[in-house]
Amino acid sequence: MKELAYSPGWKWTGLIGGVLLVGLLMVVSVSVGIMRIPFDVVIDSFTNFNGSNQHLIIQTTRVPRTLIAVMTGGSLAIAGAMMQALTRNPLASPATLGVNAGASLFIVIGVSFWGMTGISSLVSLGFVGAAIASFAVYFLGSAGRGGLTPIKLTLAGSAIWALFSSLTQGLLIMNEKGLEELLFWLTGSVEGRSLELAMPVFPFMVAGFILAFLLSRAVNILMMGDDVAVGLGVKTGFIKLMGSVVIVLLAGGAVAVAGPIVFVGLVVPHMVRWAVGTDHRWVFPYCLVYGAAMLLVADISGRLIMNQQEIPVGVMTALIGTPFFIYLAMRNGGERA
Repeated sequence: MKELAYSPGWKWTGLIGGVLLVGLLMVVSVSVGIMRIPFDVVIDSFTNFNGSNQHLIIQTTRVPRTLIAVMTGGSLAIAGAMMQALTRNPLASPATLGVNAGASLFIVIGVSFWGMTGISSLVSLGFVGAAIASFAVYFLGSAGRGGLTPIKLTLAGSAIWALFSSLTQGLLIMNEKGLEELLFWLTGSVEGRSLELAMPVFPFMVAGFILAFLLSRAVNILMMGDDVAVGLGVKTGFIKLMGSVVIVLLAGGAVAVAGPIVFVGLVVPHMVRWAVGTDHRWVFPYCLVYGAAMLLVADISGRLIMNQQEIPVGVMTALIGTPFFIYLAMRNGGERA
């Protein structure tokens, strides 16, 4: 059965089915919310826009929200898959290794101390914070006897996450105005984001997608071990550097637009590998599609669970991902024991 699931025909079927699922979820995302909008009205807003309240909600709120959820979910999932591949750590993700926290800290610093509000400035800060957090985690995880190991990397990521998160909260407490402006953003949300906010970030995300796909074959070889990869002619240092660029582009861009949304980058890559195996020529496209699907499902669920009140998507992904993280930690801990 597993051989059948890993065959190219079934992989293409799963990928095309995922694309259709994302399309369906995008239609649902545009239609549902505190105000339910019939599907024919949604179609009419594109073909015969008349400036009505429903049409304005669709065009200025629901459509941007949906597109941002798709791009953010795909970005976080691919970033998580790349991190797990490069570090050979099944618990690695932009959240668990502190990359999200680094991006968040630098964005809060920019808003609190320099009054930055422009999207280009915030995106730049998000990328810088993600890069610094990645470097710090890699440096700490490589220090000491034995070099880089999954358990040391996880501990280093937890330490960086705790440090950066504490600094972020301290800055927000000191700056009440910044707290009011950024508190909802820091929970992780795609609500209230405009296309004007997101469009400057999308090219960085697309560049990250393309670079990840181009690196997929080399990442497969790298997974065999550095010695084997070098013997096969792979420049391991260059591939790891480019993989880090992918992580910074995708995780930094996602945090800049939607805040530190957790667990998408952890859960989706594991689900994808269970379905299609470890070939990253398939893992990365599947992560793009099903990461988008997961975030859309979480966002739609957050609108429907409570009456007249929305739950931020970051809370929903945490509810989904925490049990899965505990399961992975217990399973991998048992395997090492």
